[in-house]
Order: sequence, then structure tokens, then C-alpha cells
Amino acid sequence: MFEKIFQLAEHNTNIKQEILAGITTFLTMAYIIFVNPSMLAATGMDSGAVFVATCLAATIGCFIMGFYANYPIALAPGMGLNAFFTFTVVMELGYTWNVALGGVFLSGTIFTILSIFKVREWIINSIPQALRFGIAAGIGMFLALIALKSSGIITASPATLVTLGSITTFEPLMATLGLFLIVGLISLNVNGAVMISILLITVLGLMFGDVTYSGIVAMPPSLAPTFAQLDIAGAFDVGMISVIFAFLFVDLFDTSGTLIAVAQRGNLLDEQGNLPRLKKALLADSTATIAGSLLGTSTTTSYVESTAGVSAGGRTGLTAVTVGVLFLAALFFSPLAAMIPPYATAGALFFVGVLMVAGLVHVKWDDLMDAVPVTVILVSMPLTFSIADGIAFGFISYAAVRIFSGRFAEINPSIWFLSILFCAKFAFM
Repeated sequence: MFEKIFQLAEHNTNIKQEILAGITTFLTMAYIIFVNPSMLAATGMDSGAVFVATCLAATIGCFIMGFYANYPIALAPGMGLNAFFTFTVVMELGYTWNVALGGVFLSGTIFTILSIFKVREWIINSIPQALRFGIAAGIGMFLALIALKSSGIITASPATLVTLGSITTFEPLMATLGLFLIVGLISLNVNGAVMISILLITVLGLMFGDVTYSGIVAMPPSLAPTFAQLDIAGAFDVGMISVIFAFLFVDLFDTSGTLIAVAQRGNLLDEQGNLPRLKKALLADSTATIAGSLLGTSTTTSYVESTAGVSAGGRTGLTAVTVGVLFLAALFFSPLAAMIPPYATAGALFFVGVLMVAGLVHVKWDDLMDAVPVTVILVSMPLTFSIADGIAFGFISYAAVRIFSGRFAEINPSIWFLSILFCAKFAFM
């Protein structure tokens, strides 16, 4: 049966190898089980329901990717977009989490349409690489700022906007220790370094009386508080246009980049360097996003941590299916997830930020035409606390520096259109 579904022999693998690869991938990305509920709970969502939605959305995404696309790529609610969902869409713009979920649903629907009609390639090819790297790095800076803020390492200041917090108190020290643990464990090639760090810091919180023990295993919480509670009609508000675009844009490039990175690591590309069954892989991502919005979680996307499983020998969808089964099993660990304090996940947030900023090495810093818009994104995204505004400023500045330099030929139609659209947004907001 497994051979018929996943073509194991054709991919030179076996059941044992695929399952071990799935376990490896799960350990590297299981931190989302703890981070996502604590992040989205800040919007007023029920953390228990978000925990269940996170596990189920990941399971659905992994199963579709495994059974339908037959790729060893795991999916779960994405880091960065959950922060944008919480801190920008709900806390800054003032939309309810129900409307924000409606925005996620619409972005997933648009993503599905783009995948079916193969518009994705045109969009990706028309967006300059500098902006892609800048947006990814800007989200990384955004996550790092959230980590520093949630752990108390930086605090608000009426004079300087932000200032150093009381870094010798318990929470900042634990957050810092968590980051160093992750780096140390990864340097020792320990699988699940991020999750281990989160659990160890939580144990320290228990030992010092800062965390209350509430158990490890229990029946899953009710999904009712978030299930089908999205407000699609509210998401058609004019102010949500840039939000939906940000959800779509980031997911589109994040997914495409992840698919190529994992495929290259596993030698899954064809002779022309293309990914076979790309349409199926993209549909797995977009349909998982739609399902996640119905369940009650932010955008579901492909995880670059899947490279860990591929490095361990994963070559088929059985790896992804294994990850999905493990996310189902994780449903029974809700008491443990509820105990995780914010400072235990701060190190994970900062570490993910570091990984996302690493792409800046590919930016042509000696060319001001690229260096300026990338820097604009890096500065504006965390300081405006908005991924959408950071993307908008990036596109506008990319076009502006070329206009003032007389390099009109470098501005393609999509850049013109989006830059004008973003300028109109700020003019009439």
C-alpha cells in the first residue's frame, strides 16, 4: 500500500527511513505548537482552541502535501504571519480576530486561484530579488523585536520610543538563556533544539515558582471558540486590502522559497531545475491556509525545517504524513502548551528572526538601487510594527530611487502598479 501511494522504491527510500525523517522534521518545527497559541491569544482568541487549530491545520496541510503532492514537506501556521496577524491587524489596526481570520481565508482563496491558473510564476518573476530578500529579513527583524519586547529586554520610553528594560530580572535572563541554548544545541547537531530550549526554560520557570504546573497530558480542549468564527464580510473592508495582500504576498514567496530549498536538498528537481508537481504542492499550501482560517489560526505555510527531514533521508510524502500524525498526537499535550510562558518562546522567536535575516547576504549592497529599498524595509517593518507597511514602503522606495535616477526601464509593470496602489493607500488612509 505504501509503495503504491508514495512510490518508495522509485525514490530509493523505505518506510523506516521515511518515518525517521518525519520524526526529525516534527522535532525541528514542533515549537509552533507552543508559540502560536501564546501569540494569537494576545488577540483575545481562546488559547486552547488555537492550540487545537494549530495542530489540526498542520495535520491537514501535511496530509495533503503527503498524499496528494507526495513531497516530504511539512506545513503548519507560519512564524511572522502569526505576529502580523496579532500585533498589526488586531492590535494596531483595530480589527477583530474574526475579521483577521476572514483576511486569511481570502488570501488562501486567492492563492488557490493563482496556483490553479499558474499566475504564481508571473508574480514571482516580476518581483525583484532584492525586495524578496528584504521582505524576508524585515519579517525576521520584526520577530526579533517582538521577542525582545515580550521578554522585557526592551520596554517603551516616552523620550526615545524604546529603551533597555531590567535585563537582570528573571524573564529577560530566561529569554536570553533560551536563545543561547538553541544556538548551542544546534551547533551540537541536536534535533529539536528549539523545542528542547522552550521546554527547559519552562522547567526552570517551574523550579523558581514563576510557572504553575497544570499537567502534561489531557483530552484536547474544545475547538468551538474559534471554529468557523471568521468574519469574511468584514474582511472586505477597504483597509483590509493591504492586509490580505501582505498575507498572500508573504505566503507566496515563503512557500515558493521553501519548496525550492527543500527540493534542492533532496535532489527532487528535474533535469531543467524545476519542481515536478509544483501545482499540487502549492494547492496543498493554499488549501491548508483556508482550512486553518476555518479552524481558527493564522496562515498555514510550508516549513523550511523540512530540510532537516530531507537531510535524514525523507524523499516522499510519507515523511509529511508522519509529521501530520505526530501533530495529531500532540493534541493531547494541551496542558503542557498552556504552561509555556512568553519568555520561554522569546528565544525561539529571536532565533527564527536570525534565520530570516540571513538572506541579506544575497543583496547587492554596493548598488544603491537595491540597498536603499532593502534598508527601508528593514527599518520600517519592525518600527511601524507592520509587515504590510514595510512591504509598501519597500515597493515605493524601489520605484522612487529608479525614477529619480532616470532608470525607468528597470521598473516593470507590476512594480508600477503596486507602488501607485500603495501610494494611494497612504494618501487616503
